[in-house]
Amino acid sequence: MSRTKWFVGGAGVMFCAFTAWGTGMAGGQSAGSVPIETVADYIHAVLQSDRTFYTVHVVERMQRRGVIDSSEQWRTGKTLPLPAQFFQESSNLAALTGVKVRYRLISLDPINKQNAPGNEFERKALEAVMANPEQPYKGPVREGNSRYFQAVYADLAVSPVCVSCHNADPRSSKHDYALHDVLGGVVISIPMPE
Repeated sequence: MSRTKWFVGGAGVMFCAFTAWGTGMAGGQSAGSVPIETVADYIHAVLQSDRTFYTVHVVERMQRRGVIDSSEQWRTGKTLPLPAQFFQESSNLAALTGVKVRYRLISLDPINKQNAPGNEFERKALEAVMANPEQPYKGPVREGNSRYFQAVYADLAVSPVCVSCHNADPRSSKHDYALHDVLGGVVISIPMPE
């Protein structure tokens, strides 16, 4: 499947989930509406599946075979984007669809400082998912005049590639990550009607 078709597929699922929620909210809660918490779970499932597939079946596979490495310099070098960069780039592309759902990676000890918590809700959410990775942290957040529903899910090391990259990076505050450790969180922000 081409990159464009793959992106449109993921964005299409997000758009359908968001539309299902928005339609239900616009006309009041009807029997067919999807709760915003469920929409966030749907979006997370798609994001997690896409990122895990890329990490395990593209990056890990290519590196293990010695075909190509991944690095932060993927734009200028002959490398693949790191899984975190893949995630960030897909978020940027999703924003171009006009759907106002945002998502990003965050961490209490980010390698890239732009991935630090953006507000108190995100800081508390990270502490909660670090303590209980199976339970996402969810709730409403206000940013200026806008209201968002935010959900933070544990971001796990799904591959040895995740572990080796985080452990080897000199900017990392921790160098003993193991497979399935919590690296941080995935935050999803969905606009809420006023």
